[in-house]
Amino acid sequence: MATRLVQITMKARDDAALGRFWAQALGWGVDSEGPGVTNLEPLGFAYPGPTAVCVDIVARPEPKTGKNRVHLDLATTSAAHHAELVARLTELGATPADVGQGEVPWTVMADPEGNEFCVLEPRPLYRDTGPVAAVVVDCADPREMARFWGAAMDWTVHEVTDDSATMRSAQGVGPYLEFVRTPEAKNGWNRVHLDVRPYPGGDLAQEAERLRGLGATDPGFDQSALHWTVLADPEGNEFCLLTAR
Repeated sequence: MATRLVQITMKARDDAALGRFWAQALGWGVDSEGPGVTNLEPLGFAYPGPTAVCVDIVARPEPKTGKNRVHLDLATTSAAHHAELVARLTELGATPADVGQGEVPWTVMADPEGNEFCVLEPRPLYRDTGPVAAVVVDCADPREMARFWGAAMDWTVHEVTDDSATMRSAQGVGPYLEFVRTPEAKNGWNRVHLDVRPYPGGDLAQEAERLRGLGATDPGFDQSALHWTVLADPEGNEFCLLTAR
């Protein structure tokens, strides 16, 4: 049994407005499965598939406090493309962000609700990922995160060091999942989190138990009304285990 990363979920005060921003930023289509939920995926994409990690935006009243522990890195193909993308995102409502990055070759920005993201300088590693180069997770121990997530999903672990770990779909397509060592401790519920699904035929309860055996924990609230399961990885980052599809 195994899961795969299918989407990230962002909380937002206004899911529709934030959805419009990210749809235009990525060149993706926008849809809604119901009030308070906006879904984004590439045009013509057959969900779920390895070529993209989709974005769900869910309306929540809580304000953003502090830096997100999960963010997107956007890919560019040239210096000119980098400059054009930063300018276009600024016109859409993004603003410069300072997360203590200092002098770096990439550009750190925030979306209209303050969610940080990076526009990367051109890198050969991301030449075929699509607009999203990587989903990046802050952590204290990249090696432990690679151990857990490498066993939780069927994605391939490409590189692991004390400072970072990198994974990608076993099919070698789509964005990367990266864990980066950061000094800040997790504080409260993550405003952006990962969503994974078992493959068709997978059993939700059995897969949840397998993930607990790898080190996942239960976040400690009543989930009886949910048709999915909320768990936390070994560093306490919440994630959703969705039904098989």
